[in-house]
Amino acid sequence: MIHTERLRRTYGEKIALEALDLHVEPGEILGLLGPNGAGKSTTVRILTGLIQPTSGRASVAGFDIVTQPLEAKQRLGYVPEQPVLYDVLTAAEFLEVISSLHHLDPATARTRRDELLELLGLGDARDQRLGTFSKGMKQKVVLAAALIHRPEVLILDEPLDGLDANSARVVKELLRSLAAQGRTVLFCSHILEVVERICTRIVVIANGRQIASGAPDDIAQATGTTSLDDAFAKLTGVRDAGQISGDILRALDR
Repeated sequence: MIHTERLRRTYGEKIALEALDLHVEPGEILGLLGPNGAGKSTTVRILTGLIQPTSGRASVAGFDIVTQPLEAKQRLGYVPEQPVLYDVLTAAEFLEVISSLHHLDPATARTRRDELLELLGLGDARDQRLGTFSKGMKQKVVLAAALIHRPEVLILDEPLDGLDANSARVVKELLRSLAAQGRTVLFCSHILEVVERICTRIVVIANGRQIASGAPDDIAQATGTTSLDDAFAKLTGVRDAGQISGDILRALDR
């Protein structure tokens, strides 16, 4: 459902992605991990059609994101890391706009909109302007917008950001249920405990290249560690967190 072949993206002389091959099948929840600047955001921006690759190919639900962008986007739900909403619109109005862009039948759109807002705890706020919403409330609206057209593929970049513990729990269970229906989820997050808990497979990239792939336990075993957190640190060459913490404290004591 998500495929890339030797995906490459450069910014001038800087290489953001180099020969990245991703293959995510129906029913998978793939965790895409990497340190800052590794190429995660570039990968997501290519898959969602926001930028084009320098070379290589990328497809979503069988449609090339460069040559068939509308067909790919019709089957895609996207939660960006830093969503931008129209503050003058209400939650209901915003979802109505999104439904129209996906050419949903108005009656179906209204039913789904009201159900999603209610289930996400925003039923009483449906007619409030988004400019009055908290960060967590806005995140719920963005999640509803990504789901309202029942996409085959979900690309989620820090989707739990701003959510309270109960809401995050609902979203995590929802992702598992969507995968069980055969939908595909690409999940990007810096919260490794969450990734380890809900993703069926993980790909780690660094410096624009894939450096590890597999189930969390397999990656930990391959790196001689006992957790995804430790495996990630070892793969990406990060110093021991305890040593860094100690160095910071010593610097503050000077």
